[in-house]
Amino acid sequence: MATGEKNSASYGSWKSPITADIVSGSDKRLEGFNVDSHGHLIWLETRPAESGRAVLVKESGEDITPKDFNVRNTVHEYGGGSFGVSGDVLVFSNFDDQRLYKQTLTSSDSGPVPITPDYAGPHVRYADGVFDGRLNRYIAVREDHRGVDAKPTNEIVSVVLNDNTTEEPKVLISGNDFYAFPRMDLKGERLAWIEWSHPNMHWDKAELWVGYISESGDIEKRVVVAGGCRTLVESPTEPLWSSKGELFFITDRNTGFWNIYKWIEDKNEVLAIYSLNAEFTRPFWVFGNRCYDIIERKEESTIIACSYRQHGKSYLGVINQAKNSFCSVDIPFTYISNIVASGQILYIEGASSVLPTSLAKVILDDRMSNVVDFSIMWSSSSDIDKYIPYFSRPEFIEFPTDVAGQIAYAYFYPPCNPEYNGSQEEKPPLLLESHGGPTDEAHGTLNLSIQYWTSRGWAFVDVNYGGSTGYGRAYRERLLGKWGIVDINDCCSCAEYLVDEGKVDGKRLCITGCSAGGYTTLASLAFRDTFRAGASLFGIGDLKSLSDHMHKFESHYIINLAGNEIALNERSPINFVDRFSCPIIVFQGLEDTVVQPEQARKIYEALKKKGLPVALVEYEGESHGFRKAESIKFTLEQQMMFFARTVGQFAVADDITPTHIDNFD
Repeated sequence: MATGEKNSASYGSWKSPITADIVSGSDKRLEGFNVDSHGHLIWLETRPAESGRAVLVKESGEDITPKDFNVRNTVHEYGGGSFGVSGDVLVFSNFDDQRLYKQTLTSSDSGPVPITPDYAGPHVRYADGVFDGRLNRYIAVREDHRGVDAKPTNEIVSVVLNDNTTEEPKVLISGNDFYAFPRMDLKGERLAWIEWSHPNMHWDKAELWVGYISESGDIEKRVVVAGGCRTLVESPTEPLWSSKGELFFITDRNTGFWNIYKWIEDKNEVLAIYSLNAEFTRPFWVFGNRCYDIIERKEESTIIACSYRQHGKSYLGVINQAKNSFCSVDIPFTYISNIVASGQILYIEGASSVLPTSLAKVILDDRMSNVVDFSIMWSSSSDIDKYIPYFSRPEFIEFPTDVAGQIAYAYFYPPCNPEYNGSQEEKPPLLLESHGGPTDEAHGTLNLSIQYWTSRGWAFVDVNYGGSTGYGRAYRERLLGKWGIVDINDCCSCAEYLVDEGKVDGKRLCITGCSAGGYTTLASLAFRDTFRAGASLFGIGDLKSLSDHMHKFESHYIINLAGNEIALNERSPINFVDRFSCPIIVFQGLEDTVVQPEQARKIYEALKKKGLPVALVEYEGESHGFRKAESIKFTLEQQMMFFARTVGQFAVADDITPTHIDNFD
């Protein structure tokens, strides 16, 4: 073959160096990061090769966490905010027993020491902690499952930082359904926190409080800062104290977009720092969100480094209160999730279309308006440069929905492989992904699992259907009462739009999704005939069963999205198996406490009985979201084989042994 000449081969049959092994091995996740007293970076990463174990790592690359520990909590079932660091002291939650442990960073001989009682099992969980240096304690959210009630209690408690004994934590704040973001001021005199109650999720309506701490460490007085007005619906989040004692936070009052505000304490009023029709934070699913931080400079008033998201892209902004100025700083990331400031150095978690999820060190100039240096400190996929020619760059698209004059959004990835051209007689097959949450969003960043498909000749589209985040409250609330309607219609509209645009083959449209995205997948296949095959990854088949067995955090979420009890049944795919008409493969973790494994089995048995091609893959030791490398690899390969065999009309180039398909093999 001449230099530069490409092979002509059927879409989907292309050979690619981006293998499932590479995808599964690169699926490390960043679960938080911070800076110790010496300015050294510490991060928490999960490792698929170690069955998803989460390990704290020093900037030097040395593991902090001993091999018999796993830094992870399960508060709200999703966890997050699993460690804190102050000076040379580290506190973390251990997965197996959910106890808090203290570890000294300066001594290699000092192993973790428990600082919370042993309750003979993981019945009491802690998250989102902060240090109280004045009273030598750790303040955290506690979720207590010891009661006889089906639902646990949530509180904010203090834990004594004592090496010798473990004391029962002291309850500081209780009585509401949920708490998050306990944040202490520098003097240890005021504690800010977020709380909310059923039937709301945090992003529906929440309150920001400040409590004044007595000499004995109790909250002796408290005041509501935001969210207390019954006529003003808002969801404040991410309180943060400056070294000067100012309280900043983010809320979406009035405009419907999460912007940064400041509390004027003596008047108990709030002041918008900068207003923009953009989202300066994201929904509270896991603890530890940190979408902005304060750059401390003694000679000036407070400077804030922040991320904001607008029109499908994230930006880094710097707000200077003294100059009443706002500027955007150019960095390679197009999605930014978390920011930690250390002097003029920013540590930023983000990604782009050619950069996987990464942790970057960003040094700003003295004017805080330009980048002096940008360097990657950690990457979920470190050895990817050789694959860049195979990367499909996403196109941000706006497409019409079934509502006149209304649009929705997606990221479209065309097939891309430098060694192949598709046949001129065909259009590529499409795999549409419906993201989970459903109050979440697709980001349009490098994801090797997407590139696995596109480098083999598939087109891929990641849809931000109505209800997704990143576009303001009004867009997010399109799904309220209409889950199973708006999301399905938007996914089908997106696929049909791409067919009409001549980008994909209308006879080879496939759909996949995880969790809530799995529900949209199953519901699209049951109630519409747009797609020819689907894959559900720990997806929801029975909304009523999900609602009845849902954990406390989301116990009202399902009915809020569906609208009422009748809709739970009317929009559950399991109740309409007679309407399924195409092949489906289902993947399920057997330790899933969010979506019960029985749901997957019911779907499988019903489709098997109906005579449709169907496969069920169950994983021991996996819960809601697959963490093991072997599970990630097998799921990806079997989706590819399933779609190729049932609707693809091509032979897969990889040597994969297909799983058995009932009513097909």
